[in-house]
Amino acid sequence: MKEHESYLKEFGGKCRRELLENILPFWMKYGWDREHGGVYTCLDRDGTLMDPTKSVWFQGRFAYALSFAYNNVERNPEWLAAAKSTIDFFERTCFDARGRMYFEVAADGTPLRMRRYVFSECFAAMALAEYAKASGDGGCAERAVALFRRILTFMEDPAMMPPKYEPAMASQGHSLTMILINVAMVLKQVSDDPALDAQITESISRLMKFFVHPEFRCVLETVGPNGEFIDTCAGRTINPGHAIETSWFLMDVAEARDDKALLSQALQIFDWSWDWGWDEECGGGIISFRDCRNFPSQCYEQDMKFWWPQCEAIIASRKAYCLTGETRYLDRLQNVADWAWEHLKDPDYPEWFGYLHRDCTVAQPAKGNIFKGPYHIPRMLVKMSEDV
Repeated sequence: MKEHESYLKEFGGKCRRELLENILPFWMKYGWDREHGGVYTCLDRDGTLMDPTKSVWFQGRFAYALSFAYNNVERNPEWLAAAKSTIDFFERTCFDARGRMYFEVAADGTPLRMRRYVFSECFAAMALAEYAKASGDGGCAERAVALFRRILTFMEDPAMMPPKYEPAMASQGHSLTMILINVAMVLKQVSDDPALDAQITESISRLMKFFVHPEFRCVLETVGPNGEFIDTCAGRTINPGHAIETSWFLMDVAEARDDKALLSQALQIFDWSWDWGWDEECGGGIISFRDCRNFPSQCYEQDMKFWWPQCEAIIASRKAYCLTGETRYLDRLQNVADWAWEHLKDPDYPEWFGYLHRDCTVAQPAKGNIFKGPYHIPRMLVKMSEDV
């Protein structure tokens, strides 16, 4: 046991150094827009700006990651200033008259694109709450909860969130159900609003009732309105990284509520998803997509290995080990962490590669785009630093 504790402490120190010496300095130097506020994410391998378009969900993610690091690793005033600058930017420019957030804006905040999803709003609420915890700004906490409640109303309004498919293909997706658990858990740090616990309970119920399919030993990404299995390419899709992320969200709730039954369910999801995702055949790493009937996946990136599922697997493995003491989870942590450091960490420039082929070679070397930026990696590094 002392050997295991020693590994966790050593790995935690490694993660803390990576966060402080590599990841956050990269984004503070090349990403933070000191002129307009907010963050650029479309950065080449060496930090060169490739595109000034700003990903709105990364405005919230950046402010959250900086505030999270401030609260848990080091009280660096520059991080807090950048987080405040980014919150000011998205509150000033990224909402439309209805209270919906855009998906992309120009450098100065000019709207470029709106999507039906409410993920930008979810990450903005998390940023406001985590910054409120860091700064003591009660107004940010109040705005976080108000935005969370607005998200819930958007979900019930087809004018705000039109269905993805026509009525003949009525369905629901895993993504929003699971992310609301994490959003609510972050907001609970600064608010006791009853909507938070209510949503956590509802999301867990929906996950277990609709998306968890023991007959395939998996969590499905898309199901019918009542959890019906849809026997199409889309309906059979498993996203192992996404399901692993869900598993540690559930572990967080189980720990907070001292709910052993929920912990058992979370571990089952993690075990199934690891088995679907870990690519023993081609050098390790979590693969992007699987088909629950083992048909070829229609997703074009189906056999790639992205940065973020590896981060989720690291978090889930450590969490599972700490809650159970089972060494198989520590073995998973070592496997996926060693793999990530070997294949994702750029040996010549700061930050990590995001996109690998199945054989673990780099598909493209840019450090960021509309979808990759300062969130999954720093969040994982901060969480791992808890053992230092």
